Amino acid sequence: MEEQPTSPQQLSEQDERLYGMLAHLGGFIGFVIPLGNIIAPLVIWLTQKDKSSFVDYHGKEALNFQITLMVAYLIAGILVFVVVGIVLLGIIFVLSVIFMVLAAVAANKGEFYKYPFAISFIK
Repeated sequence: MEEQPTSPQQLSEQDERLYGMLAHLGGFIGFVIPLGNIIAPLVIWLTQKDKSSFVDYHGKEALNFQITLMVAYLIAGILVFVVVGIVLLGIIFVLSVIFMVLAAVAANKGEFYKYPFAISFIK
């Protein structure tokens, strides 16, 4: 007997909101585990993107923002040698926390959130 291919199970609205929120909050892991800020949203996006277009959107947004942050931190780290990087590191940190919380709250409400300044590496 031949098995029928099964379509991926769709997520409930509550689960969509939860995974969307976790994709954004996963960025905070990077403050404790190196590259955790990219790994956490990447795992959520890769495992759930086919089950929900909402999670697909938020996972990509979170990933793009975290990659943009890594680039910004790298540039600011280099600029530390000319002192301006120290100020930039502080600004980047504060803005990243604010934007990740705003995105997580929006996802939890079932809303779409677009990070300002994020480069779209993943479309």
